[in-house]
Amino acid sequence: MNHVAEPTAETDLHAEIERLRAEVAALTARAEAAEALADHDVLTPALNRRGFMTVLNRSMAFCRRHDVQAVLLYLDLDGFKGVNDRLGHAAGDAALVRVADLLLENVRESDAVGRLGGDEFALLLLHAGVEEGRDKAQRLAQTLEAEGFQWQGERAALGGSFGVRAYAGQTDPEVWLSEADAAMWLRKKGR
Repeated sequence: MNHVAEPTAETDLHAEIERLRAEVAALTARAEAAEALADHDVLTPALNRRGFMTVLNRSMAFCRRHDVQAVLLYLDLDGFKGVNDRLGHAAGDAALVRVADLLLENVRESDAVGRLGGDEFALLLLHAGVEEGRDKAQRLAQTLEAEGFQWQGERAALGGSFGVRAYAGQTDPEVWLSEADAAMWLRKKGR
């Protein structure tokens, strides 16, 4: 006589619940991955504009509430078109990745780096004033210039113009970003 347990409605129900739990866990993981991708640049390890603006908005609220200093740096690469023209677009992409890596390597974990588009980047430094921002911009410019990047055995120079704007109670992140962008253009024209 064969004693095989017959599946019961309760056993079937438990199996279905476990299957649904696994499906929910997989869907949750996919949703979290998609959300992370929505805030990160597709090319570089930096935040994209959307992600950076979210961080900027949240940080401004923090600064207002806790009377914390912050400074915004806006970077526009100098001579980037020449990299694309001379070495090709793949080299230009590699240069952008290198710039993002250098920026991220030279800021604190609590700071934010975003690629706003093309060859423009922004950095948010919390607990820092305008003098610290200027000093950081100068050191980053020197690092970009000194490090450069290699493409198929050829060294290409990197450089950029930084605009620095301290948090001064701005309520709109786009306004603060525009102020830093304007400071960058003044600097670029002055060079």
